[in-house]
Amino acid sequence: MKRADADAEDPLAAVWAESAGPRLPAGTSAPSAAVVLSPASLPAILPASGNIWRTEELLDRGISARQIRRLSDAGTLLKLRRGCYVRTIFWASLDKDSSSRTRIDAYAHRTLISSNGSYVFSHTSAARLHGLYLWQVDDRIHLTVPFLPSSGGHAGDVVAHTRALPALDVVQLQGYRVTSLERTAVDCCLVLNYRQGLILMDHALRLGAGREELERQCAQLRGASGVGNLRKVLTHSDARSESPGETLTRDLIRRLQLPTPELQFEVRTRLGLFRLDCAWPERLVALEFDGRRKYFEYAPTAEAVFQERRREKALVELGWRVVRIEWRDLFREREFKTRLLEVLKP
Repeated sequence: MKRADADAEDPLAAVWAESAGPRLPAGTSAPSAAVVLSPASLPAILPASGNIWRTEELLDRGISARQIRRLSDAGTLLKLRRGCYVRTIFWASLDKDSSSRTRIDAYAHRTLISSNGSYVFSHTSAARLHGLYLWQVDDRIHLTVPFLPSSGGHAGDVVAHTRALPALDVVQLQGYRVTSLERTAVDCCLVLNYRQGLILMDHALRLGAGREELERQCAQLRGASGVGNLRKVLTHSDARSESPGETLTRDLIRRLQLPTPELQFEVRTRLGLFRLDCAWPERLVALEFDGRRKYFEYAPTAEAVFQERRREKALVELGWRVVRIEWRDLFREREFKTRLLEVLKP
């Protein structure tokens, strides 16, 4: 059927005409949807459930190609990738991490009927599905496939890695085939820089990745591109870091050859037991990384600040000195070192 015929024979034309105004007298032909649908009524023709649709799904629901274009032009639909649309109001509600994850969902939904299902989400896409920390990483979709297609290839935002994966390296996660936690951490460190890889590896270890398995996979990659970075990351990784900021703080202290702190050191105070990000107990010095999440995600900001002040006061009463740093301090290395050396002096 030609597009013009599809528009003329739209099965929902009568419904749209009714929603746009009074029912037409019997025997009167309904005006075309292009005339009947006002911008305000456009969202009502979308399915009530779901937020991501292939073009064919919208057409099958009686929404014509012309109406899809109008929905897109009006800002009701957003074309997230070729042949796949997302509800714009849903997309606008997402944060950076959620929008990156939604791009993966859109890819999987778009290829559901065109792929033979042999691909596995890997590298940073698998990291997102595992919920691993990613720092300054782009939204490209990474797949591991047994072979590259003979024609057609992949979209420009898709990176296909060709390799046969052992069955133990593939898991089912949230309905998708994904590389295992250990394989994902290893693969990411082969393509990320050192600090990005260290943040991710710390988190993978914290989530239960086995260090022995990581070391085994690293040994099998001898001579591979990026394996030097992987070895360095494994050497300096530590599951005790609880955030990207703590990871970078610990590594900065190491690189600047400052005294090695104890991580997550526990101190009993009159208000209870507190854990310090980094501590030099023999000097009664604590270093705390103040990330935005500490104050904005777990409690109302005023309450979080109040509790943090009470906590610090209780530590000071015991003779502790507390050094607080923020993200910007991690990139002012000379100032950071001078500040710590001053407070760590005997």
